[in-house]
Amino acid sequence: MPGLLRGVARTAVVAGTATAVSNRVSRRQQGRWAAQQEYETPAPPAAAPPAAPPTAPLTTDMTNKIEQLKQLGDLRDQGVLTDSEFEEQKRRLLQS
Repeated sequence: MPGLLRGVARTAVVAGTATAVSNRVSRRQQGRWAAQQEYETPAPPAAAPPAAPPTAPLTTDMTNKIEQLKQLGDLRDQGVLTDSEFEEQKRRLLQS
């Protein structure tokens, strides 16, 4: 019986030590993860600036003019329009 008791005692010591080490490792990992999460978590965003009033008609009009100017530039580059014709069309477009 003394051999059996010694084996049980040894097993209990080994199991207790393993549990203690495992718990310590788990706590350390949780601490690291918490610190890493604090580091990686961005600060809450500042209050968003108020929305600008809708300017869709102006923006759309300007976008259309820019596209037309690009097309005129392409036509000039291709030789379809002369420089003076390009300038005249550009002036008309920007005045409208």
